[in-house]
Amino acid sequence: MTDAGFELVGVSKQFVLRRQPLVAVDRFDYRAPIGTLTALVGPSGCGKSTILRILAGLDEPSSGTVLVHGLAPAEARDRHEIGVAFQDPALLPWRNVRDNVRFALQVTGVDAPTSAVDNLIALVGLTGFETARPRQLSGGMRQRVAIARALVTSPSVLLLDEPFGALDAMTRTRMNMELQRIWMERVTTTLLVTHSIDEAVLLADEVVVMAPRPSRVVARVKIDLPRPRTAEMTRSAAFHDLADIVSESLVAGDEL
Repeated sequence: MTDAGFELVGVSKQFVLRRQPLVAVDRFDYRAPIGTLTALVGPSGCGKSTILRILAGLDEPSSGTVLVHGLAPAEARDRHEIGVAFQDPALLPWRNVRDNVRFALQVTGVDAPTSAVDNLIALVGLTGFETARPRQLSGGMRQRVAIARALVTSPSVLLLDEPFGALDAMTRTRMNMELQRIWMERVTTTLLVTHSIDEAVLLADEVVVMAPRPSRVVARVKIDLPRPRTAEMTRSAAFHDLADIVSESLVAGDEL
């Protein structure tokens, strides 16, 4: 047993590009306590998504140790401990909302009653849309389906890779609040990869700032704002002070 939701120790990742080695991640260390929400921010191409894919068991590190609730990522994935949602919800267009959420159960072989699926659909705010096809939904609604699908196997760790990056600013703000509500109702150790400093400060317990490639941790900013966090809170001095710290850490990382 462990009290870490996920843990990376000395993790490096090297690719080969045009026959030349490319170090994407260099000695990355981070430990997230169970039940926390961590936001990972950094410049484009710094390796944020690589870290997420390593945690998901979709990529192997070149070196280092990675644990998800004390298990290797591949074993955690086989035990259905990991849920993942990407920027593209990747819904099956011929399936309705209920069947898109249920698809994760079919793929993993996990058994759950229709009531459990419908309860998740209600949790993400889509009651009444159970039989709608993806083309009948807005971008934000499709992303809600993707989050429900990621949660339907009851994972212990939820990995979100720019889930709202393709949405307009107003919808993204609304979805930030919705994600906080969903997370507070079903607390799951969560890693959120985002380019938005405000989104990171609004949602996270801690913001991890990454340096440009080869990426490593340059700052860890604790977000001690009370929950639930509101739209009014984003206009407070405390919120802006934290956002400034994250922004300054990003600039300092660029100068390393």
